[in-house]
Order: sequence, then structure tokens, then C-alpha cells
Amino acid sequence: MDFPKDFLRFVTSATRVVVLTGAGVSQESGLRTFRDAQAGLWSQYKPEDLASPEAFTRDPKLVWDWYAWRREAIKGVRPNPGHYALVEMEKLVPEFTLITQNVDGLHRFAGSQNVLELHGNIQKVRCSQCGIFTETWVDDPDSVPTCSNCGGLLRPDVVWFGEPLPRGELETAVKASRACQVFFSIGTSGVVQPAASLAHAARNNGSVVVEINAEPTPLTPKVDFAFHGKSGELLPDLVKAVWNL
Repeated sequence: MDFPKDFLRFVTSATRVVVLTGAGVSQESGLRTFRDAQAGLWSQYKPEDLASPEAFTRDPKLVWDWYAWRREAIKGVRPNPGHYALVEMEKLVPEFTLITQNVDGLHRFAGSQNVLELHGNIQKVRCSQCGIFTETWVDDPDSVPTCSNCGGLLRPDVVWFGEPLPRGELETAVKASRACQVFFSIGTSGVVQPAASLAHAARNNGSVVVEINAEPTPLTPKVDFAFHGKSGELLPDLVKAVWNL
């Protein structure tokens, strides 16, 4: 793609860049979005009925099994060219922050380093009582694994409906967005709060805001540059253009 010269000038001269990614980036790896992930047994449930503290209290085994099924689905996908292009972009920018709403861990798998996972990571598990993280647990078809420290039920380390985002990650994301020179919104609808407010925080502090998405969003009229298409195609082209300059 031939990017506008003034756009390339902004990107190549920037020393502080923030990227926000959403489900559209993972979807290009073949991973279904959160609301489209129901299949087979799970088609009878709404995601909202399985992703809340109340659901876990009501039927912890049902919720645990659903997330176990989702973890297995993620094992079958790999990062796409868009993920790897962001890894290369990070190498080009002195201060680069990647903020993601995705819980699949594909950015880290691809090699991105400075990643803020606003909604957690489905591959990680923590105790629902004491909060201690664990990387290993014993799967029992009849019960939910328990914490070796306090005996509480283990749960996925993701943000459920009704739960706040992790405070540290959110504060760091806001700070980076306010300080950046270029802000990319990639593969996200731009309506899920509080992540959707990050682009506005960047713009209000003088940042150039760029949208890369399959189709226009409510954010589109408010950005400086909008490129509509697959991030897995546009991002590699952008990195090549920057390298050429």
C-alpha cells in the first residue's frame, strides 16, 4: 500500500508510539471473537452468562470447562503477519507500548515485549480467593482445580463482566497514551470502555491518531489517518515503508 507521505513522516519521526489492539487482530489468525466463540455444547449459552463472578459462584465447573475449551482452541492458532509486524515496529521505536484487549497471548507469543494485557490472559490462572498465580494445576473431569496455598478454586486470569480492569495496567496504558506522539487503534471497534477512551486521551494531548481496521468504526471520523483493510496486510506494508525511509 502507498501510505501518505505526511503519515510516514509522523511515524518515522516518532519516538513514543502506542498501539491498541482488539479482537480483529486475533480474528485474522483464525480465532473467533469472544461473542462468536460459541459452538457445540456452548452454543446454548451467552458469553455473558459464562464470564462473570456470579456465573463462577453459581456453577464454577461450567465456567472452568468453558475457559478450558477456549484455551484448547487458542492452542490451534498462531500469530499472523500483523502480530509479527508489531514486533518489528517495537524494534524501530525507542518508547513503544502495545496495549491489547485480547486475552489469547498471541502478541507475547509473536515476540512483543512491552505488552499491557488490559483484559488479562486466558493462559494464566489464579486463585479466586487469595489471588496467587499458578502455572500448573491438576485437571479433574469432575471438579475445579484448587489453590495449593489456600484451597480456593482456581479461575482464569481474565477480566469478567462486572470486574474492574487491573489498576496497574490501566494506569500505565493511560499514561503512555497521554505521552505518545502517534497512537494506533488496530482491529478494535473503539467502543468498549475504558480502552476506547485511550485514543481520545492521546488526541487530546496532541498525538496523531491512526486507525487500522477492517471497516469504519465510531472512532473513524475523529482520527487523523484511517486505513481500512486487514491489519495482517497493512502493518507489514507499513513496516516495510518505514524501513525503506
